[in-house]
Amino acid sequence: MDKGRGYVAKILVQDGTIHQTDFVLAGANYGRVKAMYNERNQLVTEAGPSSPILLLGLNGAPQAGDTFNVVQSEKEAKDLATKRLQLQREQGLRTQKHITLDEIGRRIAIGDFKELNIILKADVDGSVEALADSLLKLSTPEVQVNVIHKSVGQITESDVLLATASNAVIIGFQVRPSQGARKLAEQEQIDIRLYSIIYDAINELKDAIEGMLSPEIKEKVVCNLEVRETFKISKVGTIAGCFCTEGKINKNTKVRLIRDGIVVYTGALASLKRFKDEVKEVVVGQDCGLNIENFNDIKVGDIIEGYDQIEIKRTLK
Repeated sequence: MDKGRGYVAKILVQDGTIHQTDFVLAGANYGRVKAMYNERNQLVTEAGPSSPILLLGLNGAPQAGDTFNVVQSEKEAKDLATKRLQLQREQGLRTQKHITLDEIGRRIAIGDFKELNIILKADVDGSVEALADSLLKLSTPEVQVNVIHKSVGQITESDVLLATASNAVIIGFQVRPSQGARKLAEQEQIDIRLYSIIYDAINELKDAIEGMLSPEIKEKVVCNLEVRETFKISKVGTIAGCFCTEGKINKNTKVRLIRDGIVVYTGALASLKRFKDEVKEVVVGQDCGLNIENFNDIKVGDIIEGYDQIEIKRTLK
């Protein structure tokens, strides 16, 4: 997902010729070709067999390995994509009580659990495939792990609704839920687990499958700030003028910079100011200026999420 260009797909033409403005169907996604770039990043208007192309214009991110076809009209592409999407969702439909990883551990301990459904979202397709393969290998004779849906991009309300219908846990890698998805998940009591290290996700699910409880260290989101202006200062770097929309931030708070639902950078604050004065903390409803250690690619509209790591004692519920 490219902020300036939308969904970008690398494709290899196997048969025939694809032209600019053609209607394309790829997996459960479709669109009209807006632009094509060859392997030298040059704009081209058509591509024949054996041509690798960077394609712009799809309405979503297809899976690596999906076959793409050129179709006659946008209606035909949309109808086929809708049917494929419905088939994908129907495969995972369940009507059971919602479940958390802690509940999974408890059920396994008493021998009352057979299946773990997962919805997987990540920042790039390579991470999706790597995580899906690793999680499927965690299946045991007693517990079957099913990845019922996997895709690129932030966690949306449709993902939460699918989890509601299919009794699934949502795993997010380097992505965050939208505000609507977060609220819906709280209402529906859907378990969303967010990770930035692939081994943390694998190990936590492995612990759950083995009947163990949550890891000892959990992350708690303590604040959200919206970047409203940026200033470049020599010898200092980029200063972000922010508005605190939720919680409170202090100088020692660890932060993530989120752009369009994707985690761009994780690090620490270099400074925190109100007007010209250094301050210890900024609370909801206040403006502030901050800069992030070793990171200057801050843009207007970015979200800065502050979090604390909390140690949780393992207990058997």
